[in-house]
Amino acid sequence: MAILDSKVPKGPIKTKWTDYKNKINLVNPANKRLIDVIVVGTGLAGGSAAATLAELGYNVKAFAFQDSPRRAHSIAAQGGINAAKNYQGDGDSTYRLFYDTVKGGDYRSREANVYRLAEVSANIIDQCVAQGVPFARDYGGLLDNRSFGGVLVSRTFYAKGQTGQQLLLGAYSALNRQIGRGKVKMYNRHEMMDVVIVDGKARGIIARNLVTGELEKHSAHAVVLGTGGYGNVFFLSTNAMGSNVSAAWKAHKKGAFFANPCYTQIHPTCIPVSGDHQSKLTLMSESLRNDGRIWVPKKMEDVEAIRAGKLKPTQIAEEDRDYYLERRYPAFGNLVPRDVASRAAKERCDAGYGVNATGEAVYLDFSSAIQRYGKEQATVKHLNVNDKALVTKLGKEVVKAKYGNLFQMYEKIVDENPYETPMMIYPAVHYTMGGLWVDYNLMTTVPGLYAIGEANFSDHGANRLGASALMQGLADGYFVLPYTIGDYLSQDIRTGAISTETKEFDEALKSVEDQINKFVNNNGSQSVDYFHKKLGKIMWNKVGMARNEQGLKEAIEEISALRAEFHKEVRVPGGANEFNEELAKACRVADFLELGELFAKDALLREESCGGHFREEYQTEEGEAMRRPEFQYAAAWEFKGEPKDAVMHKEDLVFEDIEVKERSYK
Repeated sequence: MAILDSKVPKGPIKTKWTDYKNKINLVNPANKRLIDVIVVGTGLAGGSAAATLAELGYNVKAFAFQDSPRRAHSIAAQGGINAAKNYQGDGDSTYRLFYDTVKGGDYRSREANVYRLAEVSANIIDQCVAQGVPFARDYGGLLDNRSFGGVLVSRTFYAKGQTGQQLLLGAYSALNRQIGRGKVKMYNRHEMMDVVIVDGKARGIIARNLVTGELEKHSAHAVVLGTGGYGNVFFLSTNAMGSNVSAAWKAHKKGAFFANPCYTQIHPTCIPVSGDHQSKLTLMSESLRNDGRIWVPKKMEDVEAIRAGKLKPTQIAEEDRDYYLERRYPAFGNLVPRDVASRAAKERCDAGYGVNATGEAVYLDFSSAIQRYGKEQATVKHLNVNDKALVTKLGKEVVKAKYGNLFQMYEKIVDENPYETPMMIYPAVHYTMGGLWVDYNLMTTVPGLYAIGEANFSDHGANRLGASALMQGLADGYFVLPYTIGDYLSQDIRTGAISTETKEFDEALKSVEDQINKFVNNNGSQSVDYFHKKLGKIMWNKVGMARNEQGLKEAIEEISALRAEFHKEVRVPGGANEFNEELAKACRVADFLELGELFAKDALLREESCGGHFREEYQTEEGEAMRRPEFQYAAAWEFKGEPKDAVMHKEDLVFEDIEVKERSYK
């Protein structure tokens, strides 16, 4: 039985990373020119890693399935990026960011990795400012901060509601510089189809040119996966439609353990589903919960009148509104963590208080913030604070400056003005905390194969705090991987170029060819989306926000049967040697169908509620998640041919520097 070695260094947590860097092996600048690294994915994690590794002197091949790294899904991140710089002077520190992250993840992350993340967070902001990222600034010119859920301080740096876009443009500029120098060879419109293992080490990939359909062999001394998460296993999610699990899943099938697949984040502030015609969901940034108040009507007759179109939310008196987060969690109010806010919204809607036609929506209301900001501005400008029209106008200007593009996006999608009437929101699948198991070096159980950003499992436990995804992606790419990969590559400075003319590359290529030919010659009766939607409904209904033993067992059987039907009945029009999006989609959905079963199996065996994973059998009398100490481990799954045969290995999560206690937000 394989033993998981996290390689966490000994010593005090505050000096672990510094001491570790002082002792690991390095590759000198002249020898870096002799070493090739493949980076798959060019979002914030992959793009920053590729740029930094090339800057250090390595020869980098970077792969993106989009037509440009600028289209990576990182661009969709809205609200901000966390860092412990304590600009507000409100008590923040490296330790508090570490504590909030571990607590927010319900004590299901690796302590040493999280402390390192908090430690390097401040460097990320300095790096991005130097790149020209236009972070918001306060009146005095310092970088501004706002709060996100699950914390009591303001540590989130932001650029309006487009922080991901601005950070990605910073990483993209650094990457482009290295492309211009010839140190990065960029392969746009290329998708990784398999990882190639030679003598037990990751030595390359098989990639498909998505424009021509040609399969290519690419070799390197190490392979880095920065390929994001697998939220699209639910079909409807806030992820871009192209986001998929295939690179990580192919690595899993070649020996990389997959950790905590059932850990999924349900984001509380998304535009509700409007019908079966939708292909994705749209996120409304968590930053909106800074100023927006979440509520539903107290009276059922008001709910029914709103659904019937006879009553507007603005006509409901303040005393007839249930601000349920403020009522249930007075200490944090609307800024509880995402899993808590999501479950609370579901509870109100399940009780019949949902405010849209489907009964699955709650209000996010900015009227109080508009009045508060308006009065403040009127006071500053020595104007009449009792002039309601003036106060409203001034307040809207402040809200527009902070969230304007988000409000504009909402209005375009819903055709309602959120300045005048409350937004409607409902939870949706957003982020996946599970991923490839990695050690302290960010290396998987396959030597030479690394996973960074959302593709690995290590930092967020059972629930990611808002604004921490961008922090982890850039921390891994800019400041962690470039150190740790050198320790491994120091053994390869005399290896020479890795040949692609070997049986291992030929066998991997043949395997990919066989799968592709099977799909294009299948002549089934149903489209790829038909199966993807069916999988998504099983996942959402039985493996989603709330789960139970019976539903999970049913889901495992249903997904297994659906997978068999998919391979028999899927129809992929077009050919293999051409631009064929249906073929690319079929390969990805095949992997989702395998992942979905392992996901449900992992959820079934985790007999507790923690973070974003809510088992109905394990809840307190008040309906809160009930964590169980015997499940304080990471579940790392080893591939054994079929998801049902996967073997689980446990990494016990030992907390020496933080006290594991009740996770209360009241």
